[in-house]
Amino acid sequence: MATLTSYADYQQRINDFLTAKLDQLAINDPTLLDAMRYGLLIGGKRMRPYLSYITGEALSAAMHDIDAVAGALECIHAYSLLHDDLPAMDDDDLRRGKPTCHKAFDEATAILAGDALQTLAFDILANHDFSSTKDKSAFAIQVKLVQQLVKASGYQGMCGGQALDLAATGKVISLEELETLHSLKTGALLEASVMMAAECSTVATSRDKVQLAHYAKLVGLAYQVRDDIIDITSTEEELGKPAGSDLAADKSTYPALLGLSGAQEKADNLYQQALQALATLPYNTQNLSDFATFIINRKH
Repeated sequence: MATLTSYADYQQRINDFLTAKLDQLAINDPTLLDAMRYGLLIGGKRMRPYLSYITGEALSAAMHDIDAVAGALECIHAYSLLHDDLPAMDDDDLRRGKPTCHKAFDEATAILAGDALQTLAFDILANHDFSSTKDKSAFAIQVKLVQQLVKASGYQGMCGGQALDLAATGKVISLEELETLHSLKTGALLEASVMMAAECSTVATSRDKVQLAHYAKLVGLAYQVRDDIIDITSTEEELGKPAGSDLAADKSTYPALLGLSGAQEKADNLYQQALQALATLPYNTQNLSDFATFIINRKH
């Protein structure tokens, strides 16, 4: 399996950044703030922040700017997990090996914690001291980043994908419909991790961004294909939640449509296409290549 360069360092960096953001909040309701901390800081691989950091690194962006991108994305991701775990959604009891937020607190608190983390994401982008450039003001960068995050997280992205996922439960859908579902539910935030970081770069051209978007879209789909595979091949201890939960919930998955070997072949094809997209870029993209390798080989 590929080693992710500086992974632990970037993981610590984003954890410190998020902790500082929560520490800056006035304590109005201690329980709600505790639930926000629980949902945001109890663990997680920090894949989206890491992807933003290595994209920014490849494109010579200021890491101070990428902090805000990574922080906003992780807040959105954390809020989505709090809401996904609710009884009205996926009804899960475990997340990252610990009780889900609505089990550790209660449903109303989990809903509010998710809501608050969602708004914290946009608070981070709106109030961050972004670097100014010769070509565009820091304010212009903020507007563009907010637009990208809105698209990735709302109706046109993650939320729309979750709605499609719920609607498809218990039904047989086509491979094309499944790809659309996951390109929104999972892929949109992963693509935003790359494209928002690219927006902070002064060297990335329009053509570069097209290729980066293609890479990110492919990696996002590969991520979900692999997710579906490990849901049935890994243990509860490895996953931090019950194994086979998608199968138990009667969800459409790539192994269900293609078989296990067909799903793995699908992941491998997406991986090769992602590497081809990177090969067209005039930057050191080794870390982005290693990220793609990690995604299709991971076991949890």
